[in-house]
Amino acid sequence: MCPVDVEEWLLVSEERENAHTSIDAARGDGTAWSRGNTVRALVHGRDYFAELHERITALGAGDRFYFADWEGDPAQQLTDDPRSTLDNVLVAAVHRGVDVRGLLWRSHWHRLGFSAHRHRELGELIGAAGGQCLRDMRVRTRGAHHQKFVVIRHAEDASRDVAYVGGIDLCHGRRDDAKHQGDRQPVEMARAYGPTPAWHDVQVAIHGPAVHDVETTFRERWEDSTPLTLNPGRLLSSLVHREDLVPEPLGEQAPPPALRPEGREIVQIMRTFPVIYPKSFDFAPDGERSVMLGNTKAIAQADRLVYVEDQYLWSEEVGEHFANALREKPDLRLVVVLPMVPDREGVAVEVPQLYGRSLAMRTILEAGGDRVAFFGLTNESGLPIYVHSKTCIIDHRWVSVGSDNLNRRSWTSDSEIACAVLDDRGDLDDPAPRDSFPRTLLRTLVAEHLGCTADEVPEDPHDLFDALVSSADALDEWYAGGRGDRRTGVRGMLADRRPRRPVPVPQSLTGSIPGRALRRRRVAERAAAFAGAPRDQQRPPGRLRRLSPPELTAAQLRWAPRLYDLLFDPDGRPRPGEES
Repeated sequence: MCPVDVEEWLLVSEERENAHTSIDAARGDGTAWSRGNTVRALVHGRDYFAELHERITALGAGDRFYFADWEGDPAQQLTDDPRSTLDNVLVAAVHRGVDVRGLLWRSHWHRLGFSAHRHRELGELIGAAGGQCLRDMRVRTRGAHHQKFVVIRHAEDASRDVAYVGGIDLCHGRRDDAKHQGDRQPVEMARAYGPTPAWHDVQVAIHGPAVHDVETTFRERWEDSTPLTLNPGRLLSSLVHREDLVPEPLGEQAPPPALRPEGREIVQIMRTFPVIYPKSFDFAPDGERSVMLGNTKAIAQADRLVYVEDQYLWSEEVGEHFANALREKPDLRLVVVLPMVPDREGVAVEVPQLYGRSLAMRTILEAGGDRVAFFGLTNESGLPIYVHSKTCIIDHRWVSVGSDNLNRRSWTSDSEIACAVLDDRGDLDDPAPRDSFPRTLLRTLVAEHLGCTADEVPEDPHDLFDALVSSADALDEWYAGGRGDRRTGVRGMLADRRPRRPVPVPQSLTGSIPGRALRRRRVAERAAAFAGAPRDQQRPPGRLRRLSPPELTAAQLRWAPRLYDLLFDPDGRPRPGEES
C-alpha cells in the first residue's frame, strides 16, 4: 500500500471538471491516474529524435503509431543520416503495415511565418502511402493545437508500448544536444540566437498503463464529430488542394499495458481544451483545464523548492499562482529558467512578450523577494540558449513535463497535454528517494546548467538554490561586470549585442552573400570574437545568467497591454454570450 497521499497532489476525476471525457474510464473506479509506470526523461531533441527513429524503424505490420503536434517538418532528420527524414521514416513504416495516424495544427498562412503548407505536404505523403495525417483547425480564434506527443502500440507485445509527451516538436531547430550548438537544420529566430539557435527542451518516455491515457487523448480528438475546419476560406483551400478532411476509423483500442514490475511512478495526464464555436468537442463541450487545475493543486503542497523551466512566464494570474505559495510558505524557494530574450525581433513582437513577462515576474518578486531567482542560459560562445522546455518540479516529489507554458493561453485557450509524475514510495514528510524520477530529473537539469556532474548537485533544496544563484552571479560578472539591458532584464552582455572585439565582414564579400546568410555570418563572427576576447580570468563554469523584470517605457505601456491580451496571451475561458 502506497503511503503517499496521492489525492493531496493529483486531481481526482471530478476535479478535471470535464464529465464528458473517457480518459479515466479504463480504470473503472473514477481514478484519474495510473500506477505501475516507468518514466524516463529525454533531455534535448537529439536524444529524443534518435530514440524515436529506432522505435519507428522497429515497428511492423499491425503496430500503431499515433502523433499530434504543433509543427511537423517533412524534411526534419531524426538522425545524422540524410535519409532519416520524418517523411521517409513514416512513409516506410506505412509500407511495412504500420497504422500511422497524425494530427497537426493546420496553422496559419506560411507567408506569415507559419507552417500550414509543410503540414499539408506531410499529410499528402503519408496519405499517398496508405496512412493518414490530418490538419486540425478546431481551435478558438487566435488559438492553436499545441500538444506534442507520440503513442506507439505493438500488436504482439504490449510491454514495448510507449508514449512520449513534452515540449519537443517534430520539426526543424529542435535536434540540439547538451553542447547547445543548435540543430543543423535551424529555424529562423532573433539575431541574438545566432545562425544555428541553441535549443533546450525536455520530453518524457512513459511505459505502462499511462500509455493508454495518452492514446485516449489522441483518439478523442481523432474520433470527435466536429469537422476539422468550419472556416469557409480554409475549407475552400482544402477542397482546391483535394485535402483529406475525413478521419478514417482507428479500430478498437487495446487495453492499457500491464503494470511494470519495476514501475514506481504514478502518472496523471492533464490537458487543456477550450470551448470552440459554433460546435465544440464532443469529449469536452465545456472545455477542459486540468493542466491549470493540476498545477494549482500541486503548488499548494510546495514546501521548500519549486524549480521551473518555461518558454513563457506571462500574466498576473500566473504570477499569483506562485506568489500565493511564496506568501504562505516562508521557507519556500522558487527557481525559474526562461529564454534570455524573445524568439522574434520587432517592437510589435518583442514588447508584448516582455510586458507579459514583467507582469508575472514583478508579482512573484513582490511576494518572494530574494527567495526567488530568474535565470536564462547561454552556451560556451556567449549566445543565448532558447529555453523551450515546459517543466515544473516541486520538492523532489512532483514533476510535470508537457507542452503547456505558464500563461493564460496554455491554461485556457490552446490545446495542451502534460504528464504529472509522483513517486509512490515514502512518506511525504520524508525526503523523496534519491532515485525518484522528480529528483533525478532535477539533478540532471541542474548539473547541465551548473556545468558539473549530477553527483555534485546539492541535495538540500536551499543549498541548490544558493548554488544556482552563485553560479549565475559569477558568470554575469565575467560578462562585463553585471551591466545589462534594462529593457529585456538581461544582466551582463550577450555575445551578439555588445562584443568586446567585433570582427567586420570584408567589404569585398558583402556584395556576394545573400542578406540572410550575411546576417548569420556576421552574428557568428561577432560571437566568435566575443567568446575569444581576452579576459582577466577563465570563464566560470555553467550557463546560468540572471534575469530581472523587463522595463518598458511609458509609451510602450500604453499599447503593449492591448496587443498582449488580443494576440499573445488570450483568455480562452468562455464568457456569457460569447461567439467565435
